[in-house]
Amino acid sequence: MPFFKRNTNSLIGLDISSTAVKLLELSQVGARYRVESYAVVPLPQEAVAEKNIVDVEAVGNAISLVVKRAGTKTKNAAVAVAGSAVITKVITMSAGLSDEDMVNQIELEADQHIPYPREEVNLDFEVISEPRRDDTVDVLLTASRSENVDVRVSALEVAGLNAKIVDVEAYAMESAMGLVSHQLPNNAQGKTIAIVDVGSMMTTLNVVHDHRMIYTREHVFGGKQLTEEIQRRYGLSYEEAGLAKKQGGLPDNYIPEVLEPFKDAMAQQVSRALQFFFSSSQYNSVDHLLLVGGCASIPGVDELIEAKLGTSTSTANPFANMALASKIKPHSISNDAPALMVACGLAMRRFD
Repeated sequence: MPFFKRNTNSLIGLDISSTAVKLLELSQVGARYRVESYAVVPLPQEAVAEKNIVDVEAVGNAISLVVKRAGTKTKNAAVAVAGSAVITKVITMSAGLSDEDMVNQIELEADQHIPYPREEVNLDFEVISEPRRDDTVDVLLTASRSENVDVRVSALEVAGLNAKIVDVEAYAMESAMGLVSHQLPNNAQGKTIAIVDVGSMMTTLNVVHDHRMIYTREHVFGGKQLTEEIQRRYGLSYEEAGLAKKQGGLPDNYIPEVLEPFKDAMAQQVSRALQFFFSSSQYNSVDHLLLVGGCASIPGVDELIEAKLGTSTSTANPFANMALASKIKPHSISNDAPALMVACGLAMRRFD
């Protein structure tokens, strides 16, 4: 199954993270998108470990539930594999090759760049540059172990859905960036943007330069640590702690003694992730930080990170200029917006 399959008339975006399944369905009227359906359903603990599906049945059941809650009838879905499960390589090829010749050339190139037997990988490619004077183009080669793709397809089949597209999380994020670019400061548009995705267990740093993804790396840190501290401090079960974190009602000392130290730790992790990027690239700064993921919804965390790192920082909302179907609750989707960037990028594949 290729990563970049095209022309799907009806499609839902399904983001399967370590702790939840997020569904989003978009339509388009003119140049404006509209949210037709959306829902978020938590996953059982250990069903997904570090973005690898461990329990296909449990994930499939969660997908069934999120489809039911969203109220969608669409059976075609786009899902994504994590960046850590993907090998990418930019190669130079003749611009004059036919599609068939390019496929044959890619097959030869793949053997040089992918450290697995060809029969064990799914791969695809996309031309990412205009022809140069020497009649060559840049081609992005993307490959993943077949098992990473197959396990997602199987989970969707449990829920009675068809996996029409298997994308890469970083590319889905890149697609969704077009929806929030107008929210960036004028001096950052089209420049170097660090997208910091702080989820439950993993923090992913994606860096976009001139609208093109140039770097992605995952770090072990996330909101699970805050949930576990709430659990330990207040004697709650893990599920109760997670609910209290979202809905409130914790004792007065929660904010100064638990939440504020976590926000400080989050800022430290963002700084550390950026240092990794700077040390492995030609860059020594970014023009803007964009926070996404569940932890981006923590009140004031963007201001704290901006103050500590000295880099302008904002929280993503891909739905700011979208219309909403009548069944969508504006407050609910606004709270979930930063965590829905990947699902949004996947749902947009409908319009490719």
